[in-house]
Amino acid sequence: MASVTLSATPSGNGYQATVSYDGWVDMSSAETYPTIAEAISAAAIKMLDMPERLEAMAPEAQTA
Repeated sequence: MASVTLSATPSGNGYQATVSYDGWVDMSSAETYPTIAEAISAAAIKMLDMPERLEAMAPEAQTA
């Protein structure tokens, strides 16, 4: 089963977030956001905007 981790860290006057997939693929928000929720949303949207990466990370889904 795949594991997705969302995290946010303080950066400047706000937060920068990272989405980690199974501990080996990380996608970070490029900008700093005023709230943790906005930072995590930005990183998640960035990951979802790259469907080819999502497909490549789930080879078992391609054989189903």
